[in-house]
Amino acid sequence: MNQTFKKAGYLMALATVPAILWAQQPTKSLSLNEAIELGLGHSKKLLLSDAAVQQAEASLQQSRDAKLPDLKVSGAYLYLAQPHLDLKFNQDNNDAGSAEEESSSSSFPKVNQAVYGMLSASMPLYAGGKISNSIKSAEYLANATKLDAKNEKEAVVQNIINAYYNLYKADAQLKLVKENLRTAEQRVKDFSNLEANGIIARNDLMKAELQQSNMELAVLDAQNNRKITNFNFNLMLGLDDSTNIQVDTTQVGTPASVESLSELIELARSNRFDYLATVERSQAAAYNTKAVQGNKYPTIALTGGYVAANVPKALSLYNAINVGVGVSYDLGALYKNGAKERSAKTQERIQEIKRAELDDDIQTEVFQAYNNYTHQLKKLDVLQKAIEQAEENYRITKNKYDNALATATELFDADVAQLQARINMANAKADAAVAYNKIYETVGVLNKRVHNLSTATN
Repeated sequence: MNQTFKKAGYLMALATVPAILWAQQPTKSLSLNEAIELGLGHSKKLLLSDAAVQQAEASLQQSRDAKLPDLKVSGAYLYLAQPHLDLKFNQDNNDAGSAEEESSSSSFPKVNQAVYGMLSASMPLYAGGKISNSIKSAEYLANATKLDAKNEKEAVVQNIINAYYNLYKADAQLKLVKENLRTAEQRVKDFSNLEANGIIARNDLMKAELQQSNMELAVLDAQNNRKITNFNFNLMLGLDDSTNIQVDTTQVGTPASVESLSELIELARSNRFDYLATVERSQAAAYNTKAVQGNKYPTIALTGGYVAANVPKALSLYNAINVGVGVSYDLGALYKNGAKERSAKTQERIQEIKRAELDDDIQTEVFQAYNNYTHQLKKLDVLQKAIEQAEENYRITKNKYDNALATATELFDADVAQLQARINMANAKADAAVAYNKIYETVGVLNKRVHNLSTATN
């Protein structure tokens, strides 16, 4: 028996040391709303979404810039070498013409440099709707990207809620197994006294000690699970990984009513950001088709220019201004643009199919979330009865054991069943809270509801 107690003491030491170290770590109490606020501010997914929005806005600005005039400036300074100029108009009279050649050569200006500059401008007046339709298409795509970011935010909020209640479940399980460990320790003490007085068999004491060892191992497992869950939650919220987070358990498992299934589906169609994004992309595809069709029309632009040049001793040109209207027509587009139009119209069709497909998915997701929540509420009722039954079973079995009508194995089985029923109830409460929030994530109003609740609380 001494070895048994040594083993029990060793296991208790292992269970106590992590608890002491954990107690020395900084503790931070967090409500669900506070956790969501921290998580949203630290989410890498949301940073990527913001970058995608910025990129879409830059693409929109590029489309708008096509309406602005094109301005081009060019100029040059040229050094000119002195060329050798030999004009021989009369090959027969070289001597007679030599004097004239010298005179002509001496009278030709010596030009060794030249400067010129040009400024040209072109303002599009008509481009077959390509510019305006491209701008509208880019606007809808930018809106769709913003809606995608909001939809990503909904998913991040739901992930934070899941992690929050996972920590709650880890805390609840650790608390319950510690309570059961204390009961097991007291039972070993009681059985030791009974065995010493010859009231119970040594085998019953050994069973009690075995159960205590099992509970000690369960505590170690629960502590390890709790630390891992806490670490992951710190990582999600951007907190120091040694922070011991304490969650608010006051509202966990409190049943809340929800709208009817049909009302939830209608809410989803008008609030789901991914569904609204498909609507925007459908509009973008329609305007893109119009922009492609604009290739078959001529382009008209207002043009203007200014030229200045200076060649010392030879030429000076200033204020050479021109203004006019330019027309260009790509005749090849009449027979090359057909494939582009078919591709653009196909993209429209694809977006329509995606929207119809997403509508079916939304109905399925809302139904599953709604059904899962009602299922969790029913589980709470059943598990509450299970706890009452397990407690009553343990009480009866304990009375039977005290009266030598039940074995120690039956007593310990009843104790384990009681513990499992309580753990199941704690998990079910957390799962019900997660399922409730999942409904509103599938509807697309989770973040809005959380924000409104936070505002009302403050």
